Amino acid sequence: MTAHHEITAHAKLVEEVATAVQGVSGVAFLRPGLADRLRSAPSRPASGTGGAPSGVRMTRPDGEGPWHVEIHVVALRHARTLDVARVVRRTVERRLDSLVPAHPAPRVTVTVTGLV
Repeated sequence: MTAHHEITAHAKLVEEVATAVQGVSGVAFLRPGLADRLRSAPSRPASGTGGAPSGVRMTRPDGEGPWHVEIHVVALRHARTLDVARVVRRTVERRLDSLVPAHPAPRVTVTVTGLV
């Protein structure tokens, strides 16, 4: 597998995970990073064009083991935060299992960074 293909595949996985997280009831949005805050809305990359969502970080420390996934979300104030975090974690685990079924179960950490 070429380095470009690996980067593209990784970006696609991150995008798929971000889309799954944004569909969870109680999630307002993924936490924006500093670059997202400094960029104006019209200059932000369109979905699927390579702009990695800053609220999702996926790594594989040894290259072959399980994915380590860190999710940072802002939740809706009316939702119970613990329930939102649990559903996000299960959603990410299921989505990655459907996308890369032969790999070990991912290690998913969900942090709710704010409420709106």
